[in-house]
Amino acid sequence: MAETKQTSLSAWQERLQALKNVPPVLKIVWDSGPYVVMAGLVLRLLVSLVPVSAAWVTGAVIGQVTGIIMKKEPLTSHLWWLVGIEFALAAGGNLLGRVTDYYDSVLADRYTRHVSIQVMDHASKLDLQAYENPVFYDRLERARVQATDRLGMIQSIGRLFQQVLTTLWLSASILAFSPWLLLLLVGCLIPAFLGESHFAFLNYAKNFRQTPAKRQLDYLRQVGGSKEAAKELKLFGLSRFFTDRFTAISNAILDENLALSRKRLLAVSFLSILSQCGYYGAYVWAIVHTISGGLRINDLVFLTSAIMNASNNISQIFSTVSSIADQALFLTDLLAFFDMQPQVRSKPNALPAPRPVIKGFEFRNVWFRYPETDRWILRELNLKVEPGERIALIGQNGQGKTTIVKLMTRLYDPTQGQILLDGVDLREYDIEDLCSEIGVIFQDFMRYEMTARENIAVGRIESFDDLPAIESAAEKSLADGVVAKLAGGYDQMLGRRFEGGVDLSGGEWQKIALARAYLREAQVLILDEPTAALDAKAEFEVFQRFNELTIGKMALFISHRFSTVRMAERIVVLEDGCIAEEGNHEQLMALGQRYAEMFELQASSYR
Repeated sequence: MAETKQTSLSAWQERLQALKNVPPVLKIVWDSGPYVVMAGLVLRLLVSLVPVSAAWVTGAVIGQVTGIIMKKEPLTSHLWWLVGIEFALAAGGNLLGRVTDYYDSVLADRYTRHVSIQVMDHASKLDLQAYENPVFYDRLERARVQATDRLGMIQSIGRLFQQVLTTLWLSASILAFSPWLLLLLVGCLIPAFLGESHFAFLNYAKNFRQTPAKRQLDYLRQVGGSKEAAKELKLFGLSRFFTDRFTAISNAILDENLALSRKRLLAVSFLSILSQCGYYGAYVWAIVHTISGGLRINDLVFLTSAIMNASNNISQIFSTVSSIADQALFLTDLLAFFDMQPQVRSKPNALPAPRPVIKGFEFRNVWFRYPETDRWILRELNLKVEPGERIALIGQNGQGKTTIVKLMTRLYDPTQGQILLDGVDLREYDIEDLCSEIGVIFQDFMRYEMTARENIAVGRIESFDDLPAIESAAEKSLADGVVAKLAGGYDQMLGRRFEGGVDLSGGEWQKIALARAYLREAQVLILDEPTAALDAKAEFEVFQRFNELTIGKMALFISHRFSTVRMAERIVVLEDGCIAEEGNHEQLMALGQRYAEMFELQASSYR
């Protein structure tokens, strides 16, 4: 029992602490549309005056009618003026409500756009290592959802502002008759508020727990309906396997959701009956005092309306505050996501990349291991890449070839040691400016669901409208032949996601991707096994062109095909994160060691 109470207390503390998340989000809302926010607040201020004004006018009308009927007072234009004012308040309130809804809709669109852009922009600045952490993916997923799903909280804050103002006007009116009435209303509503808050918190905790499972559902849904997986699903008979796994996970989530919903239904239903007791207790008090002569008929009408509206508004305030507090819990991951800062970033007053590069890159006693792992990928690596050199990196998988590329482009920083460019530590240079001088295509390059022109232009976005430059890059990568076969040419939509799109073969996609590297006109060109989907002849042609186009530049490529590797002026063989051998093809073959062994092994398969 003591543990349960402690857990409940902790939940309330967490809920209250979560309210600190509201101001930063309100700042985001304000930034998304300050004039829209101000218009909404003014409109809600006007709307909040309508209920108490309407209640007073309605009471006055009833008082006039009662006087005419009971006391035989003469009918005057005063009554019709009151009726006209009542009509104006009803029509005006309705109109103000619709205009408020319009501004809420405008604010919703502006906020959704603004916060979505912020999430995308911030995500692009984070370190690559973050994207290799499953915990980060859970947080990113929740941040993406919270960025738009918390729109309800924004609207709730607007409603709360209006409800509080309306309640203040009504409460002042009720206090004029009896302060006990207001205390009765509030006292009976508090248990319902606490109950709603408690179950809202349980719902948050449940959703937090379910995030990894929901990510699995999204993955299974994607695999079960993607063209990439369709062949294996049919050939291996995997459809039922994935469907059953999806069913099992979704059933577990459904059972948990239903169990909580049943408990909430029973508890909240009972507490809502208790809250009604407050309203009807106040209602009975007003009737009794009217019968005893303590109140007039018009006072009874006004007070009854005020009590009913105050009861509803106080209940709504508790509910809205509870909703805001509990939705604020969901904002924790969004704000924590925005608080994440990259470790790999440019220093203040960072240096521009050297133009031209004079000495080249130098790895000096570089050690590297990926975060949260114990295995060293690189061990005391010493390597120079000088201008005009074309170097091939070879070795078994996991020996650090791609890691070297990631370190050269500052996707990561060394765990120990230094990487120098023209004798200056790489960390002294501006990252964006450095990257602008390096053209890289990885094996897992992106296949953008955009036009052929846009797929190439992303390599140097400043050349987006420079079609001659794009065509020249395509010619260099041999992608011009691919584009020539497309019905829409450079304006042809690629991929099957959007209407009119056509898919390409793996080799055709690779030529398109290679064009991005050539478009950059960078001083350093790096190909990290980007031709894996090409046949031997096509790869030979690509690398032959690569050799021709990189004369005078630093060129680095990774390939498992030794017919291509032998084109390099210097071959670096990596083993256990160190340089095992280096030299040109003839020198390494003469050594008769690791390179020669791998070459002969591969050559024998073609004999």
